[in-house]
Amino acid sequence: MTEPFPAEAAEGSRTEPGDGAAVQVPSGQPVTFQEVVWNAPGPEGLAVRFRFIAPEIAAETGSVDFAAASEDMLWLCQNFALPRIAEGGPQPTQIIVSLADRDLPFGEAAPEATQFFEAYRVENGTCIWEAF
Repeated sequence: MTEPFPAEAAEGSRTEPGDGAAVQVPSGQPVTFQEVVWNAPGPEGLAVRFRFIAPEIAAETGSVDFAAASEDMLWLCQNFALPRIAEGGPQPTQIIVSLADRDLPFGEAAPEATQFFEAYRVENGTCIWEAF
């Protein structure tokens, strides 16, 4: 389970590696859990990024389009990310779910990669889509 964002890290961010486990999503595409990035709280509050590898979104060789991937990202927010947010610490105001067609270091440019991102606010235990 993900630990709450530590007070001593409030000036930066913290990354926790994922376990590489396969996650079943509505589209049926293979998705693996890469990592969680806890961003330091800013003016909008705490944001948490859940990053996944999804080879089937690849532009050249993939079989999953953005519409199907969007449904998968909402499902991942609701059914994967929300249960892993600790209840004892600061709660995020935003969860960002990302899919990449390959393992990419966080924050590095990779123009050859296909990546999809969706942002959600957390409201009453539900992920609500926000324009990103």
